[in-house]
Formats: sequence, C-alpha cells, structure tokens
Amino acid sequence: MTTVGEHVVARLGEWGVRRFYGYPGDGIGGVMSALRKAVDAGDAEFVQVRHEETAAFAACADVKYGGSPIGCAVVTSGPGAIHALNGLYDAKLDHVPVVALLGHTARNAQGSGYYQEVDLLNLVKDVAGAYVAQVSEPSQVRHVVDRAARIALAHRTVTAVVLPSDVLVEDAVVEPPDAHGYAHTSAVPSTTATVPPAAALREAAALLDGCEKVAVLAGAGCLGATSELTAVADRLDAGVAKALLGKAVLDDRLPWVTGSIGLLGTRASWDLMRECDGLLIVGSTMPYSDFYPAPGQARAVQIDIDGANCGLRYDTDVNLVGDAQQTLAALLPLLRTDRDGSWREQVGQWTHAWREQSAARVRAKTHELNPELVVRELSDRLPDDAMLAVDCGTATSHFARDVDLRPGMLASLSGTLLSMGGGLPYAIAAKTAHPDRPLFALVGDGAMQMNGVNELITVSRYWQTWENPTFVVLVLNNRDLSFVTWEMRAMVGDVPFAESQDLPDVPYADWARLLGMGGRRISEPGEVAGLWEEALAADRPFVVDAVVDANVPLIPPHLTLEQVVNTAKSQLKGDPAAPLVIADGLREAVGAPARGLWHRAKDAITGG
Repeated sequence: MTTVGEHVVARLGEWGVRRFYGYPGDGIGGVMSALRKAVDAGDAEFVQVRHEETAAFAACADVKYGGSPIGCAVVTSGPGAIHALNGLYDAKLDHVPVVALLGHTARNAQGSGYYQEVDLLNLVKDVAGAYVAQVSEPSQVRHVVDRAARIALAHRTVTAVVLPSDVLVEDAVVEPPDAHGYAHTSAVPSTTATVPPAAALREAAALLDGCEKVAVLAGAGCLGATSELTAVADRLDAGVAKALLGKAVLDDRLPWVTGSIGLLGTRASWDLMRECDGLLIVGSTMPYSDFYPAPGQARAVQIDIDGANCGLRYDTDVNLVGDAQQTLAALLPLLRTDRDGSWREQVGQWTHAWREQSAARVRAKTHELNPELVVRELSDRLPDDAMLAVDCGTATSHFARDVDLRPGMLASLSGTLLSMGGGLPYAIAAKTAHPDRPLFALVGDGAMQMNGVNELITVSRYWQTWENPTFVVLVLNNRDLSFVTWEMRAMVGDVPFAESQDLPDVPYADWARLLGMGGRRISEPGEVAGLWEEALAADRPFVVDAVVDANVPLIPPHLTLEQVVNTAKSQLKGDPAAPLVIADGLREAVGAPARGLWHRAKDAITGG
C-alpha cells in the first residue's frame, strides 16, 4: 500500500521534481522513507547537506542553474523549518519557484507544547505567503501538492506544505472519491503570458525609435534570451548594462556591454545611464534608483513576465508584460534600421576606459596580495563551460567587476536577499545539477566561516560521483568582514570596530586536504598563475586559500565627495588601517579621479 509520504514524493515527481535537498528528522521521517524507495527505484535523487539553510539555498540554486523546474527542500519540524527560512527567502526575493516540505508534530500532540512544536503555518506565512497548507488527512495530498507546485511555478515564488509526522505513514488516497467536498486537481503546469498585444509593441517601438541614445538594462529575466537581446540592442545601437543576476546574459568582452550596474558596477554603466535619452529595461528590478537615468531624463520601456514589476524602479512610459525572449523577438521587426553608430561609439569609449582602469587596479601594488589580481587571473583561465557560484561580500564586488563571463557560462548568487553563506550551497546545487561541468566558487572568509567549512564535508561526500571533479573554491582570506568595514568607513565615517570586524585566520586549504581534497594557501603575486594551473589540473575538489589585502577599497563607480569625506573622517578618528587605506587604496588602486576627490575631502574637513 502507498503511504502519504510516498504519495507526496510521487506527486511532486509528476511536476518534474526529482531532486530533493534536505536533512532528516523524525518530523519528516515518512518523506525520508519514501525518498529511500524512490532513490532505489531511480525516480529521485536526495542530497544530504550539513544544515537546513543549505537545503533551502540549494533548492533555489538548483532552479537558477537550470537543474530543475521547481526546487524542493525537505526539513523537519520546528528547528529544521526555522533553519531553512533564510534560503527560502532567497528564493522568494529572487523569484525562484521552490516548494518546501516541512515535517511537523503529530496531530494528536499539536497544541500541547510538545517538543520541537512550532506554529509552522504562522512561521512561514510571509515567505510562503502565496500558498502554505497543512496536510491533516490523506485525501488532501493531491490537491495540496498540486496547488503548491502550480502556484510556485505560476508566481515564481516559495510555497510550503506542512506534513504532520503521523499523517505521513498513513495509507494514501491517491484518487480522491467522486464525492462532495473532495478536490480533483491536475499536475499539468499552466501556460504563462508570452507576448504583449500588438498595439503595445508598436507603441514601445515608436518610443524607442524616437530616442537617439538608448540604454538597455538586462536582468535575470533575460537568461535564455541572449540572441534576441543582442538583436534588439544591435538594432537600437544601444549599450547594455547588466544587473548582477543577469551577468551571464551577454559576453562581458563585447565593446557595447558596459558590465554590471549599481554600487558594485562599472563607471561605464554609470555613464551609459546618465547620458541616455531612452531606456529599455528587460527582466530586471535592479533596486538602486540612483543608478538609473535621472528622473525625467529618459523615456522608458519595460519588459517583464510579471506586470507588478513594471514601473517599479523608474517612471516607465510603456510596460510590456510577457516572456523576454518572445517579446524581444516580436519587438525587433518593428524597430527602425537607420542608426548611425555614433552612440555606440561613445559607449565603446566608456567601456574601454573602464577596462583600462580595471587593468590598472589589478596591477596595483598593495600591502598584501591584491584580491583583484587573484580573481582576474582566474577569469582569464575559466573554461568555456564554467559555472560560478558567488557569495555575498567583497567576493561579489570582484565577481561583478573582474570576471568576464562568456557565452555558455552559468553564474549566480543570492541576488536580492544578498545573504552571506549562499556560495557553497549554490556551488553544490550547480554541481549536482551539472556534474559534467567545472565549478568555481568565490567566497569571502566570513561566509566561509559561516557555513562554507561545513559544506566542504558535503563536497567531500559526493565529489567522487561527479563526471568532472573540478570544483574549485577561492577563499578571499583577509581576516576581516571587509565589505561591512568599508561601509562603516564610507557610509558612516566611523572607525571599524575590531571586535565585530576581525576574523580568525583559518587554514582553509589544510581543512580541505584533511577531507581528502586538494588545497593550497598563497600570499604572493608570483604564486597566483601557478596556483590556478594547479587547481585546474587537480583530479579532485580544490580549495584556494588566498591571503589578500583587506585595505583595497571597494570604490563605487561614481566616487562621491561625501564618501571620500566619510572615509577620511574615519582615518582621522584613528582607524588602525589608515596608512594602508591611504597608501594602498587611494594612491594605487583608485587612481587620479579619487585622488582629486581625496584632496577636496581634506579641504572640506580641515577648512583648507
């Protein structure tokens, strides 16, 4: 006889859910038993991670890297569900369909203050607000699972199914009776809006044709639409800036691609947005409004699969609700073809200037190993089919600016939640989804200490099952929570608090070797090239422990006087790193524009 747990797993399988990330517990035991049978039959795959947060992060990333149509995290009752919340919020904020299976206290004990009993329906009602339901009777399974999966797909969000432990082991009702009060639902996904009405497309084309200097902002919604986006950008003679989650959409080496946008973006993207008279936003809700064109500067068209996202960040004139690929294809033939190329020539000059500045930063002499040198040397050696998983912090900045993604590469991170600790879970999910492709994780030492060292145990458990063993983890080890340190200097103008910012110096490469993997620590520029050759040639996962300079500044693309003044104030308050910040940062890494602002900052502070 089929159990409720088996019915849940089988019904999710009809929705295309074959891979489950999780950690066991008695509250979810019936699902684990069902997964054992499904795995033995070749119908499912279960990945045991070290922490429920990782399970939820990995379920989200599995979808981002194209492994599954719906991600699934399986966790147990109160503590497991609480742990999973962070990864589930990552999925919600980045609009990724994930179904969470949450084990729960047995029905007869609910409300008694039983051990591990938490009000799960209230706990997850925000993160899974689109749909959360408890299965309290076997005949509910079919419609609850179907609705959870359908809504997760249709709204690109998180849903949750709460499963009391005693219900999971009862006999399933696979086919609900044909009687009043029972639901008969379908496991067939719903279609989505694809192409806007013809009149709206013509209106958008007329607006864009009336602009001479068009900028495009491309986000994660453009993934899979590279050809169509390229054709429209070429027809508009446009420059294209990329939101962080859309970095893999276009080749970073193209002269009209200005790179990332926002606080971690490029000066070329800033100039593009501040000089354009027309804006086309495709599949992006990049949140920094000050990095869009100034209010009233540009006329704007937005394309998004979700109409609620349109006009959210900029005062758009035409909003097209539809799939990016199909909408761009429908828009292309409506656009004029007589552009003269002068605007793109200007964009190319900005891009070239930014790349020259980037090369200078990479070559800059720093007190300790320059982190940008380490990342740039990796970028130049990435295989064509590389996958990148990036954690949040300084690693994000170096990924945004120093990694050139090429066609066919995959890359992602916690893009909106910007949670530390997502890098290794993302890497594990990417490699699980594509075990034949090489994987590179960029992680700061803070995130590595948060959960990365533990998830290396997961890597050590599974790597020998991978077709391609290349799994390289770069740890940017500067013994400091440096992204926050720079925020304190530049945004608050205060001296960093050593007790909150300083990190222990952990031997990450030694830990990897202890787990049976490869690893090496480096601290000198002359070691970098050979290190990457060794890591790429390794026959097993490899951890690069790069001891890098914490005082290389994270410079916004348009350095402001206020930010330099605040940084200067922090130095005058006695920042112990002041000499290194000034010498290594402003003199070497920042360049002439920042030096000019630095002198103005000194005048503003001293009155001279």
